[in-house]
Amino acid sequence: MEYECYCTEDNIQPNAILFNILSRTDNEPVDNNLNYTFAPRRCHCEMRRTVCLKTPGETCKTASDVLVKTINFMKSLPAFHQLPPKDQLALLRSCWAPLFILGLAQERVSFEVTDTPAASMLKRILLNCHENTSMQMEQPTLAGVNTLKSCLKKFWSLDLSPKEYAYLKGTMIFNPDVPDLKATLFIEGLQQQAQHALREVLLPLHPNDRGRFARILLTASSLNAITPSLITELFFRPVIGQTDLLELLTEMLFSK
Repeated sequence: MEYECYCTEDNIQPNAILFNILSRTDNEPVDNNLNYTFAPRRCHCEMRRTVCLKTPGETCKTASDVLVKTINFMKSLPAFHQLPPKDQLALLRSCWAPLFILGLAQERVSFEVTDTPAASMLKRILLNCHENTSMQMEQPTLAGVNTLKSCLKKFWSLDLSPKEYAYLKGTMIFNPDVPDLKATLFIEGLQQQAQHALREVLLPLHPNDRGRFARILLTASSLNAITPSLITELFFRPVIGQTDLLELLTEMLFSK
């Protein structure tokens, strides 16, 4: 999906050398009157500004630990194993990213990002190493990372207990709205049980906060704004390379 850049015209350098070289057609003469007082700038619009982890070694290891705990949590649910394998796989595809983000929130994982190195982007342009559109990876943007951090802060402000996190994860795993499920009614019943358990655990913990249940579910719905590809590219691509993360998760889920 392409985003419109909202940078001001003052940030646009009309005489940027690389821009002129790449945009000039074969029949156009070379402009020898370049304005050398301007230095090329990168787009600072959050929607297009690509970023990467500031400390990938440390952060990717922490993220991998959270992901393993996430899959192990799913495997620990007896009701999940009662589902047809195809339903298990469909639910995994649907919920692994939101569950992972809940894991980040529960473990209170913080991270910082920095601009994607311009040299690597320039190299891809000059070498014309463009992949097919269907094969291109979604590069993490500052806007996407800010959305993720905003979600984490919302959960931290709720200060959920381990039981609240556990039952909330249950409501997200057993999602009857996932397409092509065979045991839809059974999964819907499991989700209702998880929601009921979450509501019940809130009563002794927060007896005077009647709106907490609704706030938790509302905050959880904000996870839908974060794409699995953002999570994959930001936290796991530096580790797994071109390997399909979903295939790895499937192997982890069905391994004994």
